[in-house]
Amino acid sequence: MNDFPHGPPDAPGEGEPPRSPSRRTMLVAIAASAAATAPLMSAGTAEAAPVRREELLYIGTWKQNQVFAVRFDPGNGAMTPLGAVAEVSSNWVVAHPTRPVLYVAGDEEGGHIRVFHIDDDSGALDQVGEIATESTPGVTGGLSYFGLTENAETLLAADFADGSAVTVPVTADGRLGPVASRVQDAGSGPNPRQQGPHPHHVVVDPSGTHALVADFGADRVFVYDYDAATRRMSAGAHDGPGAYATAPGSGPRRLTFHPRGRMVYLLNELTADIQVLHWDRRHGVLTPHQLLSTNAPDHTGATSAAELAVSRDGRHVYTSNRGDNALVVYSAHPRTGLLHEVQRVPCGGVTPWSFSLHPDGRWLFVANEASGTVNLFRVDPASGRVTDTGAFVPVPHPDCITFRPRGRRHLSGRS
Repeated sequence: MNDFPHGPPDAPGEGEPPRSPSRRTMLVAIAASAAATAPLMSAGTAEAAPVRREELLYIGTWKQNQVFAVRFDPGNGAMTPLGAVAEVSSNWVVAHPTRPVLYVAGDEEGGHIRVFHIDDDSGALDQVGEIATESTPGVTGGLSYFGLTENAETLLAADFADGSAVTVPVTADGRLGPVASRVQDAGSGPNPRQQGPHPHHVVVDPSGTHALVADFGADRVFVYDYDAATRRMSAGAHDGPGAYATAPGSGPRRLTFHPRGRMVYLLNELTADIQVLHWDRRHGVLTPHQLLSTNAPDHTGATSAAELAVSRDGRHVYTSNRGDNALVVYSAHPRTGLLHEVQRVPCGGVTPWSFSLHPDGRWLFVANEASGTVNLFRVDPASGRVTDTGAFVPVPHPDCITFRPRGRRHLSGRS
């Protein structure tokens, strides 16, 4: 079932497997007890209640089958752990930008994306929908990434194990429709982990006419056509998708556009380097302009880059390096987008699997997977430099972090 019920989700909908009341009760109680000091919103009034100062963070876990929640005060950087709020495989988690909805993808067969309603008062989650995205039976490994388009009308998912990427329509209230389109990558690389295509990231370009897929296994960034009206990707009418080829054995992992829309930053996992690519949106072509290593000059041992983000103003680019257990900060030239390293700092733990920049640009949360912590860094928006606050919350094998936005007043019940 993909639809939300119109009222509170007291019972599973038609077609959904029955949920265990005892497990749900336990999870809600954990979250509610941890947030007991916060004022609860009256269920008996339709008047707007004041928005909390604190926000909610949701954290996926690598092969732990749990989602954790943290309440965060962006005014003073205080983090309050709420514990596990869902027992479900959580390779990746994404919160809807305006609705109390959390999407969770796992690593089991079928490429499942589960939809949860967020209780803003307690942080508790209640599953209200689920879809399967894979068409190939017997594939395990699941989705490596998914995210929403800027208008939150489409969910884009990269399936590492299946070698495909899909689009899923999102309704105004956060529901998921059936898969609208699927594209199948092709190719391989010289590394033993590159025996076939393995999409690791997918984004739509700022013009809304192309979808770019960073494929770890094929050493390619595939460029597909995208139709925003139908929310479909396609391989093109004549000669298939366009593609940008990295050096063999690079393992493309993450890509993001500069806010001006003319440059793309591509992070390669296996070679731990970052590329600056010029984007020709008219022809859907990427052209290389710069290549920088994220490794320290004295780096030895395993090489692995993991996460990539650009500040909202486009002045700074952030990466994580799992081989060095480091965060690397770059300044971006305002006209060309070319990068210059300005800082290299320890990540506060071991294996910085991913990180998330807070929407206000003043905080950065690092998911240190091997050391089992989410560490908080303060960001100087002017210089881009980050400072370890020393604050952290324990989470078993964290792999990704998303924010439940605040700043709006809402009516009691579902918004």
